Amino acid sequence: MKSDRLLSILLLLQTRGRVPAHELADRLEVSVRTIYRDIVALSASGVPVYAERGRHGGIELLAGFRTDVTGLTADESRALFILAAQGAHAALGLDAALGSALRKVMAALPAPHRPAAEVTSRRILVDATRWKGGPQRAVDLEVLQDAVFADRRLRLGYRHGGHVEPSTYTVDPYGLVSKAGVWYLVADRRGQPRLFRVDRVRSATLLGDPVKRRPGVELGDVWEVLRRQVEERPGGLDVTVRVRRSRLDMFLRLNAASLTALPEDDGESEWVLAHLSYGVVREARTLLAFVDTVEVLSPPEARAELARAAAAIGAVYGGDRAPHEGS
Repeated sequence: MKSDRLLSILLLLQTRGRVPAHELADRLEVSVRTIYRDIVALSASGVPVYAERGRHGGIELLAGFRTDVTGLTADESRALFILAAQGAHAALGLDAALGSALRKVMAALPAPHRPAAEVTSRRILVDATRWKGGPQRAVDLEVLQDAVFADRRLRLGYRHGGHVEPSTYTVDPYGLVSKAGVWYLVADRRGQPRLFRVDRVRSATLLGDPVKRRPGVELGDVWEVLRRQVEERPGGLDVTVRVRRSRLDMFLRLNAASLTALPEDDGESEWVLAHLSYGVVREARTLLAFVDTVEVLSPPEARAELARAAAAIGAVYGGDRAPHEGS
């Protein structure tokens, strides 16, 4: 609807300042000519908006102009009060600010929508943390936030998984991402996109140099590239197993990240075939948790790896040996 588009243009100009017409057209999925017609309509309604042509031109509101934007729909009002886990806001030091902002939004809502928004905030809760995620190292985002918002480079002391000592990197940050309760720093290192788990950052120093990001590249663009690299990483070992039906649900929940497809289940057989993919053969040892209800059918190297692991366990826990002194 045109009225929704005019409101969107007004909001974008208030938050972004000068915006090129082609960017508004791309964001709102209309032509540049339509954007200019909308600007004329806004101007005719009393909004002090103007267009400046040229290489650095764009569409802009008159300096100092602000307006209280109302007209939220009922669904939009409810959406504002469905919030992610408070842990994300607390990590950023924004818990108090979030509560204050929501109180202001509630006061500004059209009266008919306030009850629905209030009920939504009491009846819907989004918790982004995973079940049984294990203890997490305390995360201090202060220096990382400073770098992100001040557009400064960072020197990181970063410990990779499986390494004892941290490595040192100089990076150009794009921003911070919280995924399933885990914070990541998205940055370039020597012009290449990199992902750093914040709980593995052992030191962070804000440098005096301005950040050097690739032209035209935003946080969302880099995150999409890195996300695909993680999620679409080819497995090095395809494993076929059969699972006893009585444990199938548990097996699927605990091995969801390794499944290559949902198992074909006729609903009757005692055993169900499943196919998994691992990066290295050693990862197949996780199947020992189902030692009495899962059988590895192929490949032979996966079966051999499980046999070696079982033998090692038997050597430690088999027989009637007494525990070591002090244990």
